[in-house]
Amino acid sequence: MFGLGMPELLLIFVIALIVFGPKKLPDLGKSIGRAMAEFKKAQEEFQESVKSEMREVEKSADLEEIKKLGKIDLSASPEAGTEKPAEGPVPEQKTEQKTEQKTEQKTEQKTEQKTEQKTEQKTEQQPDQEKHEEAKGNA
Repeated sequence: MFGLGMPELLLIFVIALIVFGPKKLPDLGKSIGRAMAEFKKAQEEFQESVKSEMREVEKSADLEEIKKLGKIDLSASPEAGTEKPAEGPVPEQKTEQKTEQKTEQKTEQKTEQKTEQKTEQKTEQQPDQEKHEEAKGNA
């Protein structure tokens, strides 16, 4: 368990016997046993609650998928014979498009800022280089 063999456990038992005495040792063992049992029970309850929550999440995820499938226009299927164009994007698609546009705008802004910073750094470095070259020419 923790790298404790029989000699180590025997040593711990002897020390506990000396510290607590032979009269209190059985009571101490009972209380430790009860505490371990309660801990195990609490652990099992926690695991069961986590499992039940996971089942509920899976069920709700399945319901969301079913709802999405229910929004599909079945009249546009090849079995119907004639294909009808969709009447505009589904509300979920609109929100996805908006988020994609926002992320694209943010990335464009970041790249513009980076290029501006680079050009500023280059313009700042050019006068320094010219002064350094003039100093070399004068020497």
